Amino acid sequence: MPVTLYAATTNPGKLRDFAAAAAEGGFALDPLPGLEKIAPPPEDAPTFAGNARLKAQYYSRLAPGFVLADDSGLEVDSLGGEPGVRSARFADDAGFEPPDASPSLSIDERNNLYLLDRMLSAAHRKARYRCALVVAANGVVLLQTEGLVNGEILTSPRGSGGFGYDPLFWLPQLQRTMAEISVEQKHSISHRGRAFRALLPGLKTLAAA
Repeated sequence: MPVTLYAATTNPGKLRDFAAAAAEGGFALDPLPGLEKIAPPPEDAPTFAGNARLKAQYYSRLAPGFVLADDSGLEVDSLGGEPGVRSARFADDAGFEPPDASPSLSIDERNNLYLLDRMLSAAHRKARYRCALVVAANGVVLLQTEGLVNGEILTSPRGSGGFGYDPLFWLPQLQRTMAEISVEQKHSISHRGRAFRALLPGLKTLAAA
């Protein structure tokens, strides 16, 4: 039978990435109905996989069908794997306020500035994006996958596409940042695309049940 996945995220960038990957595999993906009215669970696991499982189990108890939850972010070798599971709150967790910065800066912009500040003296700039995906129903985890994409952190942003740390995330094989590549290229190489494609065999089994 047809399988519709309900994504437990309000992030428009993530929804766009997941919907495109789902469509490629012949599945539908919709935002979780009423998500904005549901109190979120604490994301206190130390790993992306742990947080994705926590969210999938929590939201799948409150919604019908199959719920897809993710946790994803950036890991920088010279920072010991930071920002890791705190990627979305990196600057705010540290109370970082860029000097002489406009008060209208977005959280993505503040995170990028804080990352650059932390890496001023870094000799090695290798990093990776990591995405953990979990599908659950009625509080039971059914599928779990992970995707990675390796790169480096630039010393200044490039490109206006993407979101998060994309303007700083350099892809050596393409000689562009994640914010400079096309939507199609991003789907083919991104950590979210790779994690979702790894779900497809399991999703097809669910659809056939």
